[in-house]
Amino acid sequence: MADKIRTDKANAVAELTENFQNSSATVLTEYRGLTVKQLTELRRSMGGASYTVAKNTLAKRAAANAGLAGLDDLFTGPTALTFVSGDVVEAAKGLRDFAKANPQLVIKGGVFEGKPLSAAEVSKLADLESREVLLAKLAGAMKANLSKAAALFQAPLAQAVRTVAALEDKRGQESA
Repeated sequence: MADKIRTDKANAVAELTENFQNSSATVLTEYRGLTVKQLTELRRSMGGASYTVAKNTLAKRAAANAGLAGLDDLFTGPTALTFVSGDVVEAAKGLRDFAKANPQLVIKGGVFEGKPLSAAEVSKLADLESREVLLAKLAGAMKANLSKAAALFQAPLAQAVRTVAALEDKRGQESA
């Protein structure tokens, strides 16, 4: 019986370690006071992220196995881990918006690209615009700059055409 429990714990640590390693970010939250219905709603709203409730001791071990440091202080009280595989900003916004509607959800902090984040830094991530919006703005800026460049290159050509036309008009007037 004890071997089965150890095996289960070892499997849980291995799965959590894999989740830590395969995620671009992980956000730790305290979910005390949330109902099962609310947690289900949160999981559905996360999109490209998974929301997992884990024992602190197992999650600490998994974080250490994944080479993540600076999270030990966050593993207190009932802890759930949001493993983000998609857009980090969208996941942070989802958590922030859910926490506003359900104050029982407390964002403790997290890790992004191997670096620890405080709860305030997770909130700052949520304030950023999504990757798609930033790419669209970049494309718009590049398009505008290309249009300006095209107009700049066309200007001397248009001026040369006007100069030639003026010279032809002047010749026409002199010969008449």
